[in-house]
Amino acid sequence: MTNYIGYVGTYTKQESKGVYQFTLDTDKKELTDVTLAAEVDNPTYVTVSGDNKNLYAVSKEGENGGVTAFSLDSSTGGLTKLNSHSTAGANPCHVSVDHESRTVVTANYHTTMIESYLTNEDGSLQSLISSIEHGGSGPHERQEKPHMHYAGFTPDGKYVIAVDLGSDRVYTYGVRNGELTEAAVFETKPGSGPRHIAFHPNGKFAYVMTELSSEVLVLHYDEKDGRFSEQQYIPAIPEDFNETNDGSAIHVSQDGQFVYAGNRGHNSIAVYNVDQDSGKLTFVEWTSTEGNWPRDFVLDPTGEFLVASNQKSNTLTLFGRDQETGRLQLLQSGVKVPEPVCVKFLNR
Repeated sequence: MTNYIGYVGTYTKQESKGVYQFTLDTDKKELTDVTLAAEVDNPTYVTVSGDNKNLYAVSKEGENGGVTAFSLDSSTGGLTKLNSHSTAGANPCHVSVDHESRTVVTANYHTTMIESYLTNEDGSLQSLISSIEHGGSGPHERQEKPHMHYAGFTPDGKYVIAVDLGSDRVYTYGVRNGELTEAAVFETKPGSGPRHIAFHPNGKFAYVMTELSSEVLVLHYDEKDGRFSEQQYIPAIPEDFNETNDGSAIHVSQDGQFVYAGNRGHNSIAVYNVDQDSGKLTFVEWTSTEGNWPRDFVLDPTGEFLVASNQKSNTLTLFGRDQETGRLQLLQSGVKVPEPVCVKFLNR
């Protein structure tokens, strides 16, 4: 029997108490043992260090927002708080840690900031190293100012990529001893509202999900200078879908053959096949997430399963994944988790 431990970051506006954990039983093909792993205020996004020793969660502390570090027992999934850092204003919406577990970065939708921290040997956070404020706006009514929605590391570890929904920009920052320095800026289509980015395993292709225009943007990444070049835009929802849709998460299968993109409103995951030479995408199918407002999803460590989080229906949905075709098959729906936002597994 093979079980994998996963975590759910949540809003704590109603019933949720913080970060939850669950187990994926790959033999029974079901999600079980949903429990509260750590009490935290508004840990909407979490990330697990590559060595499975630490989990980092964005967090709210009174009128301040920041990030909380936990030590992680990889055998039980148990979390123990190490420390937290916060600054005035709303809490961030995204957090990442580098491959060596030395630098943590956050993106803040409300304050326009990207911030970075170095870690101590036990994974706890040192004081703030970099805090970068952004400017700009876009033509959409929700683009009155910058809205930083993602900050994460390139596969080669040389750069931090920051995605700004508010000004239609993707920033590249050089990172040295935790300090961030702007290296390049890529501009997406006006009004598209880029949200998250995911890299192909080859490190040369990247895929951006746009929240406002509901598209996937295919980029080429130049590791020499951190610059991106546009290759393709492809719709994430059907042409005849006229209701509100906000693009959400985007992930690439571990073998680089497929890209998956989430839709809140259409309440689906779009599946695309990847051309391995160009990185360009061909649409495969839409699959209902069997719930309302799929904020995020994650592929399990084997690549055989996908778990989606439906924020407004307070549920997780489990799919089996055909690794030859990329298609998803419903296995289990209605798994209760309060106000789920982000889903992550321990690393294999």
